[in-house]
Amino acid sequence: MLSAEHVQSVADVFRVLGDPTRVKILDALGDGERCVNDLAASIGITESAVSHQLRLLRAARLVRVRREGRQAFYAVDDHHILELLKQVGTHVQEGA
Repeated sequence: MLSAEHVQSVADVFRVLGDPTRVKILDALGDGERCVNDLAASIGITESAVSHQLRLLRAARLVRVRREGRQAFYAVDDHHILELLKQVGTHVQEGA
C-alpha cells in the first residue's frame, strides 16, 4: 500500500492536472518546448494567464524552463506526465 505521504503527492499532481487550461498547456508542450507567447496563441488565452498556469505547473515540477537571453522556453519536465495524459485520453475515448 502507498504511504499517506505518497497518496497526498499523487493527489496533488491530479489536483494540478484538474484544470483544463493546464491540460491544454501540457498537451501543447507535448510537441516540444515553447515560449509563453506561442503557448498563448496556440491555446487562445493571454500571456498573463499562461504565465500564471506555468508557475503552478513549475511548482508541481511538471514543466521546466530554459532561458535564452530574455526569452524563456518551457517544456514538460517528465515524459510520464505526457503518458498519463495520453492514457486518460484513451480512457475517455473508450468510454464515449
